[in-house]
Amino acid sequence: MQHDAYQEACQFLFEQLPMFQRVGAKAYKNDLTNIRVLTERLGNPEQQFPSLHIGGTNGKGSVTHMLSAICQAAGLRTGLYVSPHYKDFRERIRINGQYIPRREVVDFVHTVRPLMEDVRPSFFEISVAMAFSYFAKRKVDMAVVEVGLGGRLDSTNILRPELSVITNISFDHVQFLGDTYALIAGEKAGIIKEGVPVVIGETQSETAPVFEQKAAETKAAICFADQHYSVELLRSSLTHSWYRVMRDGQLLYDELALNATGPYQHLNLQTTLAAVDQWQQHTGRRISAEAVRYALANLRALTRFQGRWQPLREQPLVIADSAHNEAGLQLALTAVNELPHDQLHIVFGMVNDKDREKVWPLLPAKARYYWVKANVPRGLDAGELAAEAAGKGLQGKAYSSVRNGYKAALRAASAQDLILICGSIFVTAEVL
Repeated sequence: MQHDAYQEACQFLFEQLPMFQRVGAKAYKNDLTNIRVLTERLGNPEQQFPSLHIGGTNGKGSVTHMLSAICQAAGLRTGLYVSPHYKDFRERIRINGQYIPRREVVDFVHTVRPLMEDVRPSFFEISVAMAFSYFAKRKVDMAVVEVGLGGRLDSTNILRPELSVITNISFDHVQFLGDTYALIAGEKAGIIKEGVPVVIGETQSETAPVFEQKAAETKAAICFADQHYSVELLRSSLTHSWYRVMRDGQLLYDELALNATGPYQHLNLQTTLAAVDQWQQHTGRRISAEAVRYALANLRALTRFQGRWQPLREQPLVIADSAHNEAGLQLALTAVNELPHDQLHIVFGMVNDKDREKVWPLLPAKARYYWVKANVPRGLDAGELAAEAAGKGLQGKAYSSVRNGYKAALRAASAQDLILICGSIFVTAEVL
């Protein structure tokens, strides 16, 4: 019975309300009025727990999970809010790695239903309000919260955190955030709060002045992670990568194990470590080196981290990755070249509002492609993708579903080949 009630609650969330991940632009709200009214009606839960707030274009999900694991390893009862989800709505809201119980989702939907006519919140606004209410109710010691889209106008931006983090800037959601790095940075910089320290992951010439100006205006201490940290990959297995970490030229960690692999994790690691540094420095909190080591080595078990450069099987090696914009795909496809393999097979699908012209030049001509459409309304038709790709000299066939494309790749691949599944979080979700 409870399972049915949960399915019904999710159905209500997904169908009654626009959900950006599924339908795109018409779900995007461009102010915070709704979320403020909604949380006010719920007793302002966002004011009842301390938080860390993480935004950026790429890497924010990984950094959010790493910081959550570190808080957990330090003995803090840790709330984690991320988006979107892969399989189950409850992935968005966790405490110490455990998903929010179905009963809590059902009860919350009952609570907000009477407010619907009045407030008309979006799917995302309800999800954020649910997370914050749950964290307040369960009295978390710390909530680690990932920004959904942009920053300035994102529903999570009603928080006043102990630390803000912005990983980097790349082109994504340009129809909302602007079509230059500086414009996008302006939106992301909206999470910088008066007197709250901020860590920027990567120093980029077009965006650094935007962040510095906003930090100056808000009297927020600012630190660029890559100006203090350098992280060198020593070796990696299918489950872990090991790094040597230097801070301001001094050895900080030798052989630091991270329970995640992938081409961008060194950047996420240096951002995370700089964030822990700044957080301690500005709040007087104490996080031991042992807690950091344990957290990163056990990242997946502690937080249920998934979908990022995730090996699904060997012989052939299959890797699923959530890379879906220019910078993410560039890193993923560069990393593929470094893995020994005979033929490369790519199962690829996109959502229909991404700029494909930026993506085509990144896709290697020598790969065999399996064009697919993710099962969401925003999914781009596989036939359309295949036709456009053929015009760019990319060889492959269109398949009626992600599963069928993946099965075809498995049938075609020999033991020494490599299959990469990417292009959209929603494509990845269907093979996990």
